[in-house]
Parts: sequence; structure tokens; C-alpha cells
Amino acid sequence: MAETTYDLVVIGSGPGGYIAAIRAAQLGMRVACVEKDSTLGGTCLNVGCIPSKALLESSEHYYALTHQLPAHGIVAGSVQLDLAKMLARKDTVVRTMTRGVEGLFKKHKIDWVRGSGRIAAPDRVEVQGGEPRTLRTKRILIATGSAPIELPTARFDGTRIITSTEALTLPAVPKRMIVVGGGAIGLEMGSVWSRLGSEVLVIEMLDRLLPGMDLQLTKLLQRALEKQGLRFKLRATVARAAVQANTVSVTVSNDGKESEETCDVLLVAVGRRPFTEGLGLDSVGVKLDPRGRIVVDERFATNVPGIFAIGDTLAGVMLAHKAEEEGVAAVEWMAGIPGHVNYDAVPNIVYTHPEFAAVGLNEEECARRGLQVRIGSFPFAANGRARGMGEIDGQVKVIADAATDRVLGIHVLGAHASDVIAEAALAMEFSASAEDIGRAVHAHPTFAEALKEAALAVDGRPLNL
Repeated sequence: MAETTYDLVVIGSGPGGYIAAIRAAQLGMRVACVEKDSTLGGTCLNVGCIPSKALLESSEHYYALTHQLPAHGIVAGSVQLDLAKMLARKDTVVRTMTRGVEGLFKKHKIDWVRGSGRIAAPDRVEVQGGEPRTLRTKRILIATGSAPIELPTARFDGTRIITSTEALTLPAVPKRMIVVGGGAIGLEMGSVWSRLGSEVLVIEMLDRLLPGMDLQLTKLLQRALEKQGLRFKLRATVARAAVQANTVSVTVSNDGKESEETCDVLLVAVGRRPFTEGLGLDSVGVKLDPRGRIVVDERFATNVPGIFAIGDTLAGVMLAHKAEEEGVAAVEWMAGIPGHVNYDAVPNIVYTHPEFAAVGLNEEECARRGLQVRIGSFPFAANGRARGMGEIDGQVKVIADAATDRVLGIHVLGAHASDVIAEAALAMEFSASAEDIGRAVHAHPTFAEALKEAALAVDGRPLNL
């Protein structure tokens, strides 16, 4: 077996892994990154964040042509969907991004080792696939991400009962699609295929969508999606699912009663689990929690000296940008630089239309913690830019500590929420007060003005409401 020595071997090239590798190289380390897939970028770039957003954008254009442009005085002729071309565009976007990571690895002299990595010892990674290799290293960083959770009542077959990965490559628009799971992935992929003409039913076991997000705004989002044609069954589960020829028969249990639904495609999006199979964690003694997540300290070190972990393999929200920040912090700690991740200021975004973005605590969390708060909100219907664009659904909500005025959480439902939330995250990172946001000059007309107005509303003094 060929043998090479490194300062750091990263297992996994998703956003957490490849960003960690780059930062380590910047800090003077000799780095290798082990990736089992044929391209770099992990789930996010290949079958997650990037391709799904590409399809969301394309499907929004199609929906605008068929439903929204007449209100702007634009009358299009016969509109046709070329699904193959839409999917090809998505693939081009993905290919460009993954090749970009390859270029970054070359720039920073990071060795891309193709194959599956197994930790044989704290200083040794064995790579299988192609020519077997052994990588000697001072440190190992686990960044292997996560995989879809499978329901025992709806086993994946990759064609009719699918994960979000297959939902990105359907060869035709299904006449009917059932989505199991009312979280971000389910709502986003359901939105794509609904806009393209599929009848979409979302089944969610809880009495609400998007657990963890602001309840009031979640209800507003549900109404907006219902207006777009999506249907919802809450407090419901899939008791059974069976493929029958070209359809799936789904037995839905709802409030103790069972009903039958039929669809062309059943998308199961009930969450993800840490992907740690085959890493050899048992053999080297890396500690896991009861849910199979790797246990680390504040420096992202496991209980085994020299082995570290980040991202979806840990407890906490499974978000690409959270993994990136953990990757940077982990390698900085390795280099003797205090790393930093402010988990109270990690934004979360759902790319539906309207978009839904949040950072910090919501009202329910504040109540559970016994916090006394003041809340200001402002509707996009009163925002000039939103009104001019015809994007008036939604609002901004700012939650501040009643005594100190420090912002505890900001929630945005509306067009461009994914952009507006950046200012909110920055404000929370620097412990801003609602008054700080309200006093900052915001350009006019912009969607961000709604955040300023919501911050002023905390003190009961919005200027345009």
C-alpha cells in the first residue's frame, strides 16, 4: 500500500469538509481530503442545496409565466415546459460548482483522495476504492454529512418511493406527488413539482409545518402555499405504502382514522441522520450519543485524541453554513487560534415562495425559557419595494428582550427573505438592540426597510404603518 503523511486528513468534501481543508491549507497545513463520490462538494453541491435551488429558480420562472406576469401587463403566448432542458441547466450549475471546488483544491495544494475513508487509528486513514491507500496524519477531521431517513412503512425503491436525491431528476412531471414531511426539504421539492404542474399533497405528523420556525409565520406560509395549489394533511402519518404498477398506494393515518391516497411518486423527506457507516468509529472508540451523533467538545475534538468532527455528524441543526463555520473553527483550534461559532446567530432558510428565514429564538422558545420580550412586526404589504414587485405576502418579526432591548430573534417571511436575514444575523452576531437596527439608515426602496420598521415597531413607533 502507498503511504503518505499529512498534518490533516479530512473525510468528506461537503461544505464543512472542503472549507475546513481550505482553511487548514491557509494555515500552513499539508491537507488531504478523502471523498467517496466521483465529484467534490458532498450532498449540498451535488444533490442538495445547489441543484434544488437551481430547480426552484427555474420552476419560479415557469410559474411566473403561467400565473403572475399578466398582472404586470405581460401576456405570453403558449408556454411549454422543456423539463429535460431545465434539468440539464441544473446539472450545469452543479458541474460548475463542483469543478470550482476542484480548482480551489489545486490552488491550495490540497490532495483529493478518491475513495471511502476508514479510520484505522487516530493517525491513520485507510482508503478503499481504486488503488488502496493508507494516509498517515497528525489529525483526522470527520465531515461525512448525513443521509435521508427511511420510513419502515415506505421503503425507498429509487423510482416510485424516493428521497430528495431522486426528486431532483424525475424524468417527467408526476400527475400526483405525495410528500411525507413538512420540513424545508419536503416543502421546497413539493413547491418545485407543484409549480411545474403536479398535484402535491404534503403529509406531516405534527400539527404544523416547519417545527422550530415561528408558528405565526408558518401558518401564513401554509396559506400562501395552499393558494399556489399545495394541499396539506397535518397530524398524519403513512401507515403503509405499496408500489402497484406505475403508482403508489398510500394508507394515511390521521387522527385515528385511515384513508387511501394514490400518487405517481412518494417523496419521503422526514429528516436526515448522521452518515458514519464504515468509518471505523467503533474500532477506534469514538463516542456517539444515543442518536448516533458524534460527541465533541468546544474545540470539535472527540474523546479520541487527534480525531475531530463537524457538521451533520454532530448534534444541532443540519445546515451547510453551520458545517462551514464549524470546519473553520475546528482547524483554527488545531492551529492554536481560538475558533468561533455563534450558534445563536446561525440563520435558517426555507426557499419556498415566499421564502422563510429566521435567526435566533422564536416566540415559543422565548416563552419556554421564561424570557420577557417585546415584539415588533411589519408587513411587506406596507413596503414600497414589495408592493412594486407584487410580492406583498409575509412580514418581518423582531423579538427583543423587554429589559435590555437586545435582539433575541428575527423572522422573515417574504420575497428575498434569504437576503434580508443576512443583516439580521449580523445584528445578532454583534448583540445589537432593536433600536440599533431601527436607527441604521436603510436604502429606499428595499425589502430590508421592512426589518428596520419591525425593529422600530418593538418600541411601538413604525414609520410606515
